[in-house]
Amino acid sequence: MAASPSIITRDTDKIAAPTGNIYESLAIISKRAKQISSDMKEELNGKLSEFASTVDNLEEIFENREQIEISKFYERMPKPSAMAMEEFLNGEIYWRMRDTEEGTEKK
Repeated sequence: MAASPSIITRDTDKIAAPTGNIYESLAIISKRAKQISSDMKEELNGKLSEFASTVDNLEEIFENREQIEISKFYERMPKPSAMAMEEFLNGEIYWRMRDTEEGTEKK
């Protein structure tokens, strides 16, 4: 099985640098990826709902070219986890940690 060309080896030190902990960084990236995925899903469902048919007959399944093209477009888009990783490494994500002792905010 060939590796996907979108697979990139990452430097774990660069990922851990903003938070000081690789696991905190990955938790932040994971939460952002879920947000991106949710937004993309809502957008896709909104576009596909325009083409939804009211016929509930299982024998008649129509292929709609526009619907297929929209689906293919979203399949070709980068994965939410890759988008979140790029945002994190570029410093585009804001987060804060709840520290009960100090009450400090981190960027």
